[in-house]
Amino acid sequence: MENAIFRVQPEPQVPMYINNQETAQPAVSSAFIEANTTAVAFSEIQEKHIIPVYVKDNEPLISQADFITSTADAVSELFRGEQILQPQIRVSHPIKGRTPDARHKPASQLQEWEKTLYYERMMFVIEVPTIMDTIDGNLLTLTIGGVKAYNLDNLYNKKGAAEHFKLFVGFKNLVCTNMCVRTDGYLEDFRVNTIEQLRAGIYRLLDSYDQHRHLQQMQKLTEHSISEQQFAQLLGRCRMYPHLSTADRKQIPTLLYGDSQLTTVCRDYYKDVNFCKQEDGRLNLWKLYNLFTGANKSTYIDQFLDRSVNAIDFATQLQGALEGRSASWYLN
Repeated sequence: MENAIFRVQPEPQVPMYINNQETAQPAVSSAFIEANTTAVAFSEIQEKHIIPVYVKDNEPLISQADFITSTADAVSELFRGEQILQPQIRVSHPIKGRTPDARHKPASQLQEWEKTLYYERMMFVIEVPTIMDTIDGNLLTLTIGGVKAYNLDNLYNKKGAAEHFKLFVGFKNLVCTNMCVRTDGYLEDFRVNTIEQLRAGIYRLLDSYDQHRHLQQMQKLTEHSISEQQFAQLLGRCRMYPHLSTADRKQIPTLLYGDSQLTTVCRDYYKDVNFCKQEDGRLNLWKLYNLFTGANKSTYIDQFLDRSVNAIDFATQLQGALEGRSASWYLN
């Protein structure tokens, strides 16, 4: 299955360094997540953001900069010879403070050196554009990244308490920058005590991920379509799902998308430039999947990857129903 991925012959090796010794070309695609996030440079995180500490002993947690660096090192080593872009980083939920000598100043009079800042939640992606494939005319490139959300950690503890990380490897659809992630490319709650354990987890994930199987799974979605009537029923059932009893929901494949995301899916069924319905109202499952991953961009960082994985599971379950291999409550 080596031919499942098309590799562009790379320029002379372009390793990815983020310590300013050498710089790869910047990524040019638009935001992979929107919500309430802000784009930041690696240098800003490394040089300007303070690092949270454990309250009981003042020892630092693993920093977001160290997380990004560890991932970048693993990508550079395992994908040697490929072109690797600089990390794209987005942050949310700023935690602001000030230095002690500025404690009595009005906020409007604070100087820059008197302010402190870190962001509670951070997500980054590192793109490998020379590892790619095309599905339904959409170019996909291999993408690796992670999430660090300090709100998941117990900061009222001592150093040595497990810290929470999310790791993923998948593909980015360059047409829309939608993230395509499946179960074997995702560690949803990876807990470590040291940066060495974090690095080991990154290597294990990249080693175990089956990119060929992932691409085949997405390619098969192009082979099946639903009618406008089926889409209407599907969307209605999706809105009904959260209101079912707990017992009933246990019998139905989980759907993590809320009402606001489903409204976006409905709107884009008619209006999305790349993934809207055909003239007869039909929509293939690849396009439906991208309507969901597109709507996922409005999700907060700490829930983004869970919904990304849920989208491919949901589309694949619908595919099984259309092939007659299983029943789907959403289409019945």
